[in-house]
Amino acid sequence: MKSLALLSVLALPALAASPTFKKHTLTREFVAEGAHFADFDHDGHNDICAGPYIWKGPDFKERIEYTVPAEKPYDPGKGYSDYFLTYTHDFNGDGWHDILVFSWPGKETWVFENPQNKGGHWTRHTIFDITDNESPTLGDMNGDGKPELICHTSSGSQPPKGGRLGFAEIDWAQPFGKARFRPITPVTEENDKKYFRYTHGYGFGDINGDGRPDLLTKEGWFEQPADLKEDRDWAFHAAPFTPEGKRGGSFLLVYDVNGDGRNDVITGHDAHGFGLAWYEQNADGGFSEHVLMGSTVEESPVGVKFSQLHAMQLADMDGDGVMDLVTGKRRWAHGPLKDDEPNAPPVLYWFKIERDGKGGAKFVPNMVDNASGVGTEVTPGDVNKDGKLDVVVGNKMGVFVFLQE
Repeated sequence: MKSLALLSVLALPALAASPTFKKHTLTREFVAEGAHFADFDHDGHNDICAGPYIWKGPDFKERIEYTVPAEKPYDPGKGYSDYFLTYTHDFNGDGWHDILVFSWPGKETWVFENPQNKGGHWTRHTIFDITDNESPTLGDMNGDGKPELICHTSSGSQPPKGGRLGFAEIDWAQPFGKARFRPITPVTEENDKKYFRYTHGYGFGDINGDGRPDLLTKEGWFEQPADLKEDRDWAFHAAPFTPEGKRGGSFLLVYDVNGDGRNDVITGHDAHGFGLAWYEQNADGGFSEHVLMGSTVEESPVGVKFSQLHAMQLADMDGDGVMDLVTGKRRWAHGPLKDDEPNAPPVLYWFKIERDGKGGAKFVPNMVDNASGVGTEVTPGDVNKDGKLDVVVGNKMGVFVFLQE
């Protein structure tokens, strides 16, 4: 199985009809706000990991601990988990998938080493000490076919704390050692205030078509230079991927939405409020905003609206060769009394992207569920290996897998 962590988009062969999904509830406990999957035990079936647990496929009824659970259960109304986002990848190249956990903004990134069915808890390795941003991910930044940590860090001297954008390279000769941070911005007082542990919105992808992935924030994009041997400041190109005054969404997704050969950007405006848009890249390199959702249905051209899009990913959900957007509402990010509409139904959607062949595109909403939503992560992928994409979710309502029928 190719690690899903290396894929910014997922695609499978064409399907006959619009997808429907069957919901499987693995637990109603709050164990994590992210979940992923892989065949951890080599039995031919994918398993699902969330928090300190693995649910063994294909029926996901047997649960095992791969690490020690918290002393007290996490409180979904008042507390948080130590598992902010979770990804899977074979880090040491032994043929067995390991589990990477971004524990909490501003804290450690862990890799749990798969013991190859030897039993017991998995060995935990801290590969990065201070992982900032609320939407870190994995992605191949240097073209070696292996993932880097897409995050920024504030691990510099104090004062200033040293808030710097960049990414962290793993030493593949010692994959469980400390990753090396590659800064792309200087240490300044302004950057120290702007880039901190709870900064919202980060992304990567090739904006200018030079074959090299760039890094994105809500204010614009940083152009990767041709030579990465030495650390240097990357050229910044301003682009309003979030309206002025908004805190920013979660992931900034890079994809050619309308099929004109230029990559565009899809992102939310406020991970704890309202707003979703795609930003069309024009021939001159500028961007035009296309609002998809606002705070009311009237302000939402897609015909639906919901708040707190704290996770989103691209995946070809219907197999038509065009990527679609998978997202939803995060449940109780700051409890039941804060943020916009915290107790509205926690919906999970995929938006079909339809190109008109004339440089335009529309997003068509399809509800998957209205009693789960997303966490800080949502994971589309072929869980049961039937050639159709499914969706895995972990959040304050529990852990769920939606298998496409």
